[in-house]
Amino acid sequence: MQREDNEQWGARLAAGDAGAWAEVEAAYRGDLVRFALGYLGDVAAAEDAAQETFVRALSSGSAPEAVRPWLYRIARNLCLNTLRSRRVRSEERLPTRAPFHESVVGHLTRLVAREDVHGLREELERLSLEHREVLGLRYGEDLSRAEIAEVLDLAPSVVKSRLYEATKVLRDRAGRQA
Repeated sequence: MQREDNEQWGARLAAGDAGAWAEVEAAYRGDLVRFALGYLGDVAAAEDAAQETFVRALSSGSAPEAVRPWLYRIARNLCLNTLRSRRVRSEERLPTRAPFHESVVGHLTRLVAREDVHGLREELERLSLEHREVLGLRYGEDLSRAEIAEVLDLAPSVVKSRLYEATKVLRDRAGRQA
């Protein structure tokens, strides 16, 4: 999805264009289901979270210019609330079968030169939740650092440092194993 479309949708939604909601949902539903699956580990719960994301966005009565990070932020908050309601501590590892790992592997493999996929998955699981989130949003969801900052409600400098720290940890661990 091009960023220009994202900005155009924001303007159309703000103007009350009902057709824009259908386009936004069609464009982002699959991405949001995959994103929620990384947190929840259950396809049905992830689909529910994506649907509830659109319900909440639509019922808000307004939309910011940057629709994409806004939707991801709503989805993330829904997922975290679902995990809390399941009484899952926020520091527990994300499910190992989640596509979060599959989507990150391609980009990070280049960073850790010749690290096998299984080993990389294990290393990703050892990272803190904060590091896994920024890596997943950056490389799995292809969000910019500014968009990630908006989703996670962090300063862009914090996102930049977390990305740096996470990739440094992965590189260091790969260097020790080599």
